[in-house]
Order: sequence, then C-alpha cells, then structure tokens
Amino acid sequence: MKVTCNGRKVALKDSFVERTEKRLAKLDKFFADEAEANVTVMVEKKYQKVEITVRDRGFVARAERSAPQMEEAFDAAADVLTKNIVKNRKKLAERLQRAVPDVEYDAPEEENYHLIREKRFVVKPASVDEAILQMNMLGHSFYLFRDVDSDEVNAVYARKDGSYGVLIPER
Repeated sequence: MKVTCNGRKVALKDSFVERTEKRLAKLDKFFADEAEANVTVMVEKKYQKVEITVRDRGFVARAERSAPQMEEAFDAAADVLTKNIVKNRKKLAERLQRAVPDVEYDAPEEENYHLIREKRFVVKPASVDEAILQMNMLGHSFYLFRDVDSDEVNAVYARKDGSYGVLIPER
C-alpha cells in the first residue's frame, strides 16, 4: 500500500511519517498492492486532527480523530479504521474483488453559513448490505447508492438505536 502523509498548517516529522507507514502496513493483507492511503494532519485550536483515507479499486475506508498530539490522534484514527476493517473483513474480502462506488470529497475552502457545500460523485450499483458496509467504512451516518435490483437511487442511514434504515423514493 502506498502511504502519503500531508500536513495542513503543521510540519510533519520524519518519525511520524515512518510511524504511519509502519502502522498502516499492517492493513496490507486486506488491500491490493495498488491501494493508496492518505494521512492528513490538521491543526484545530488546541487539537490536532488526523484523517486516514484508504482507497482500493474504488472502495474507500476512512477514519478521523482529534487529540492534543498528532501521534495520539493518529493512533486513535488507525484503531477505528482497523476495527472497522476487521469487523467487516469477510464482507470486505468479497467487496474488494469487485469495483465499487468511488466517492469524491470536496472540502469547503472557507466556512461561511451562506455557502452551500456540494459533493459530486458517481452513483454505482450496490446492494443494501454493500451500501451499509461502505457507509460504515467511511464513518458516515448515511450513504447514497443505486440499488442493483431496482436501479433506483436510494440512501441507507444509521439510526440512533444502532440499526439501519433505507430511504426509497416513490414515483
């Protein structure tokens, strides 16, 4: 897996980069050799936020955490990512053998309540179970997908009680 480390408003030490590469190398068994991991460290007031995104053949797994030190934030985010991958390893093994939706994220350039954030992405076919898996791997509370059976655009979402729901549009 190719690991790229970026710092926003912070310089990354070589020891931190080596640490991330070593820790993420443990996930190589779940992904193809062409997989790419992007680790971004951002400074937010008293905290440093670390975001880890792994892309493999269109599949995206993501985790982010904040802590006073970047090493602590990285360890926490890596733990969440590893936990999600191990928890879903059987489904993930089947999933990575096929192409999956490639979601692109557009970060807002500046926070302003008058601006509307836009995300554009390709909505590829998936089953409800595959969509829930992808949503969990991204760490989101909802996921938009095209149902393989009906070819309709649907959304799955995580409910507060830990269960899942699916939104199906009426004609």
